[in-house]
Parts: sequence; structure tokens; C-alpha cells
Amino acid sequence: MMPYENETLGKLLSDPRIAPIADDAIRNRDLSRELLWNKTLAQLKTEHFFSGEIGFGIHRLYQAAETGNWYFPLDDYDISPEKTDTNVVWLPSDDPKADERPFIFLVPGGGFVNVWNLTEGWPIAEQYNRLGYHVFILTYQVNGRDRLMENNMRDFARALRFIRENEARFHLKGDRYITCGFSAGGYLVCLWNTEMGYAAYDLPKPQAIFPVYPVTSLKLNHGEENKDASMGLYGCLRDEAAAMCYEIPEHAEGFPPCALFLAAGDELVNPEHSLLLAKALDKLHIPCIVEVGASGGHGFADGSGMCMAGWTGRAIQWYESISR
Repeated sequence: MMPYENETLGKLLSDPRIAPIADDAIRNRDLSRELLWNKTLAQLKTEHFFSGEIGFGIHRLYQAAETGNWYFPLDDYDISPEKTDTNVVWLPSDDPKADERPFIFLVPGGGFVNVWNLTEGWPIAEQYNRLGYHVFILTYQVNGRDRLMENNMRDFARALRFIRENEARFHLKGDRYITCGFSAGGYLVCLWNTEMGYAAYDLPKPQAIFPVYPVTSLKLNHGEENKDASMGLYGCLRDEAAAMCYEIPEHAEGFPPCALFLAAGDELVNPEHSLLLAKALDKLHIPCIVEVGASGGHGFADGSGMCMAGWTGRAIQWYESISR
């Protein structure tokens, strides 16, 4: 039974222990003004099709908050005058061997408008914790007016530098990490492996990458272009961006081993996005696996209740098999 399934979302997010991060359950949405606020977690799952075991994620967040060593606004650790309202949430594993393993750098999705910590952040981190891995969840900038993705790469760099500089505090090796991202977050963890990412910031390459139903190709996007949206994301028109490293499959030389997870019935992101990337990695002789669920659509999060259930464990099992 999922914890708190008969409690309302509003009651759970109003807990004073998690006050600093409660508004970022779904960044850029005031859930207190929505009907969702007074729905129980069980109702959210059945009536509003919220995927994932949300209660386990909230319970893990409560546990972390009680330690007083869990929430880190990155603006507090950067002398830059630029304020970004970015943060990382630190959810460590109880497994003593976790200190020697790479940590998971987790990036929820949200279409560059929201950040869905509620479904693709906290519950996923809880699963990785049980698998013996420390996790940092990044809440990044959204709704940028110009070159948002460049700003997001800076968000990655600020977060990873902060973690490296405090590795003793977190009992980990700051140069060893795995990235995992969902949808728009999946695009960002892919972009981090291009010339715009880790190499540009003189940061180490990830040990592996787990993109989940990611966008990877601008050339697959069809229809009339929204000029303002393109300028906001890339600083140029989409066709121009597609000739740059934003077209991930054509700029995959810097990728680490990659495990892709998606569902065949994805109504928002064509599965071909993942298949194109997998083909590119295969040509480059970079280890890659692709798991395509028969059902689940977009946003299946931890995959609970459907064929993608347990994908986090399968991702870790694959990574450990190639790392021996």
C-alpha cells in the first residue's frame, strides 16, 4: 500500500518540514488553486492519471527534511549576481556501499514550462535510494525568454560544481555520477553530453545516462514553427537549432553508456526520438540499450502498475553489468 494514499495532496504539501520545496512539487503551477489540492493521492492516480507512487516520494522527502541536510538553493552558493531560483534536493541512500557508487543526478521533465518533482523527482529518487544510490534532484529554470537551454546547461554546471565542492559533506565522489532525465529533462541530460555540456564547463563526463521518454531530435518535430518559443529555447529558429548540437543524434560523440526507457504508445514524444539516438550510439560503438513498453504512454514516471514497473532497477542492473 502506498503511504498517505488517503491523504490530500494539499495536506501533504502543507507539511512545514518541506516548506522550502513544496511550491516546486510542480514548478510554475500553484497547486493550491487547483482541484488537485483537495484530492487524495489515490484519487490523483485514478481520476487524474498521475503516474508513479507519489506517496513513497513524499515520505522520503519528509525523512530527508528531518535531517536538516537536504535542500540547497544554488543561489546561496554562487557569488554570481544572476539569481536563478534553482536548487538541488539531496536524498541519500542508507546503503553504506552507496558512498562508493556514482550518485544519480536526477532531472524531472515538464516541457520547459514546469518541473514535475511530484512524479518524476521524489518517487524516482526514493527508488534509486532503495537500490543503493545517493540522489540529487535538480529543479531548474523554466519559461526562459531567451536561450533557456543554455541557461539550463549553466544550471547543471552550478549544481555539479556545488556537489563536487562538498563531496566530503555528502560522502560521495563528486566526479562520478549518472544522469537520469524525463521528457524535457531527458533532452537536457542528452544535451549535457554535447559540446554545450560538461566539456564546455570543464566538468567530468557522466558514468552513464538514463533518458526516459526524451526528446532528442528537432528534425522530427513537424508543423508550423512558433518563432517566439524557438527563440526562447534556443536563441534561434528551430531549423537553425537543428543544424547545431541541439540535434542530439548527430552530436552524440561525447555520450557515456546509455539506457533509454519509453512506451510505444507515447502520444507526446514520438518513440522515434529514442530510436534515432540509439542508432547513432550504435554507430559510434557506445553501449546502449532501449526498452520500449507496450503500454504506458508519456509520463509513466516510475512505471508503477504497468509494464514499465521496475525500470529503475533494470537500468541500474544494466549499468552495473557493464561496469564490472
